[in-house]
Order: sequence, then structure tokens, then C-alpha cells
Amino acid sequence: VQLVESGGGLVQPGESLRLSCAASGFTFSSYVMSWYRQAPGKERELVAAIRHAGGTTNYADSVKGRFTISRDNAKNTVYLQMNDLKPEDTAVYYCNARNFVSYWGQGTQVTVSS
Repeated sequence: VQLVESGGGLVQPGESLRLSCAASGFTFSSYVMSWYRQAPGKERELVAAIRHAGGTTNYADSVKGRFTISRDNAKNTVYLQMNDLKPEDTAVYYCNARNFVSYWGQGTQVTVSS
């Protein structure tokens, strides 16, 4: 099983980033896919999740209206479009796949700073 995140980087406040998570080794379409983040000194928190068929999503209040999660089951990939980034969005972002078991990616750093 592999979850490989990409797309992180250093951006200025107000800019955008798109994270991708490429999955392999399991039946991607059967799993709820989520993005979590962990800032230094803080607990890991759920940012956004999307159910199997992509019809139901949920978001942390802090990112509603700015972030959009989506998935492409044909490509075994989940995305997180992040707009209007703020310094408080700075964190390591992790991809998670969950069914009866849970898998994690290695994380990708997002830094928002002027």
C-alpha cells in the first residue's frame, strides 16, 4: 500500500496550491479519502474528507469556502485545492485512506509566509 502526496511548497498569503495524493495497493474506490494536517506543536487535525463515490464531502470550519477536496477513482488520486491560503494553514498535510483499516501517506509540507 502506498499513498504519495505531492504539491506542497512555500507560498504567500492569498495564493493557492493543489495537493495530490496518488494511491496504490488497495481498492481506492472503496475507501473514504481524507486530508489531515499537523502544525508544529499541535495535534493532527482533519481538513477535508470525501466519501467513496465522491458525492459527500466535509470540511473543517477553518477551511470551508477556501479548500475543495475531490477524487478521481479512475486515477486512484485524491486532490486538495487550497485557495486564499493563510499563515495558519502552514502545516504538514497528510493523505489518509480509511475503510476497515487506515493508511497514511508520508506528508507534504505547506508553508504560507510573506
